[in-house]
Amino acid sequence: MGSTVLLPAAVRRRVRFRAMRYLVTFIAPAWGIVSLLGHGLWTWALPIHGFLIVPLLELLLPHPPDNLSEEEEEAARQDPIFDVLLYLLVPMQWAILVLFFFQVGEAGLSWWEIAGRTASTGILCGIYGINAAHELGHRATRWERDLARALLLTSLYMHFIIEHNRGHHKRVATPDDPASARYGEWLYAFWVRSIVFSFLCAWRIEVERMRKEGHAAYGWRNEMIHALLWQGALLSAVWLAFGPLVASAFACAALIGILLLETVNYIEHYGLRRKRGTGGGWQRVQHVHSWNSDHQLGRLTLFELTRHSDHHWKASRPYQVLRSIDRAPQFPTGYPGMLILSTVPPLFFSVMHPRLNELARREKDLELAIAP
Repeated sequence: MGSTVLLPAAVRRRVRFRAMRYLVTFIAPAWGIVSLLGHGLWTWALPIHGFLIVPLLELLLPHPPDNLSEEEEEAARQDPIFDVLLYLLVPMQWAILVLFFFQVGEAGLSWWEIAGRTASTGILCGIYGINAAHELGHRATRWERDLARALLLTSLYMHFIIEHNRGHHKRVATPDDPASARYGEWLYAFWVRSIVFSFLCAWRIEVERMRKEGHAAYGWRNEMIHALLWQGALLSAVWLAFGPLVASAFACAALIGILLLETVNYIEHYGLRRKRGTGGGWQRVQHVHSWNSDHQLGRLTLFELTRHSDHHWKASRPYQVLRSIDRAPQFPTGYPGMLILSTVPPLFFSVMHPRLNELARREKDLELAIAP
């Protein structure tokens, strides 16, 4: 169905009201600004909100599947407000980053106030600099993907769009994918493996593309070279304009954003594996190959990233029409709570391994395989 489909006004109003729920995502940048302008404990306002208040609320609040009807899905696709909310994040993220450059070097700050402001900015780099970029990076138009690159630049992780779109989505839930966590793998080992090999995979993907198109493998059309030049230029500009302290704090904030992304990667596919097909290749990705959560605060803040199975089933589906799938495995709580849990591997395993075993029993005749 296209944009010419006429829908009842009541459906459009209902979907527009639903769109307003995504304004919840702007709570995080509001707390981020408080962190950057405040002092003392206020510099930690965003981390406290994101990793204390939100997880506690998600344990208490209901989490219904809340799927759209077919008419509502079409109305959501047609309504531009869903895209506008994403587009607004680009200038917002850059404005907060510039504010960070001015505020993190404020005279008289203690080390833990600098750490609070850096951590707050790092969380925003993860939520918007990478996660919102993830949504825009799957769009069909070049200018929207360029918006994604502009966001990724704030986290110094511009190769993500290359490896994620052309690597992770093909290899997900296989041993060949560095961004799919293995059964029993500790988060901290996964960080190293995923960061290093995702970077190397992005280079390989881009070099192969250049050769297929008849260009020099390391020529000026290579997007990895573009990414490194943009990131180097931004770091150099910050160093020259604000000094080494601010540049170092920015690098730390970007690293926090990267580690936040990689922790999300860790929980999203932990322990899940596809089986080999009859021809020796991997069977098609199924809804059982991603972990999901219907807890609403995380859903709305992260633009439905938590409905990850439907995203991998069809990556072109925009966030507002992603569905909760009955067959898809569910976390016991929202993404923020699971991120915290994953930092203590024995506790994380004690929660996840029984669920993996049950999932394996339930899906034994399908594509799922638990990798020891």
